[in-house]
Amino acid sequence: MLSRSSLLAVVATIAATNAVAAPFTYVNERFGTACTFPDDIFIDRQPEPENGDGQVWLSADGASLICSGILNIDDDTPKGFVATAKASDEAGYKVTYGKAGKDWAVLSGLKEGKIFYERRLFGRDGVIRTVWIDYPPALKSKYDPLVGAIAGSLKGP
Repeated sequence: MLSRSSLLAVVATIAATNAVAAPFTYVNERFGTACTFPDDIFIDRQPEPENGDGQVWLSADGASLICSGILNIDDDTPKGFVATAKASDEAGYKVTYGKAGKDWAVLSGLKEGKIFYERRLFGRDGVIRTVWIDYPPALKSKYDPLVGAIAGSLKGP
């Protein structure tokens, strides 16, 4: 779960945006993945997949947010993840920024005409926890201030 200071930072960042936003913390039952976001922006909760690995929310203006976990069956590393993403030749996918730490990685770029931001935490429990946010480029000024706070709220047990 978020510490009190982390939650206050998320709330302050959300409140500083143009939108009046209420924070909501989602916790995935299967992997314990948690993230906090404004649920008055990401209002359309999609059905949970059968495998229970996470959840997707959509906004009314074309943005989406995914909070999920996967088993790290390939023993992927943060540096390996970033290198693979940067080398990808997938049509419509371009990484413009990537950075890795000891147990985390972040990517941003363009996918299918939308700006995306992805943060992954590589847990000692063999789970990779992810938050993915994408939005139309025309909404950059609305979503850029939210991305850091939402991604920074990503946690595991």
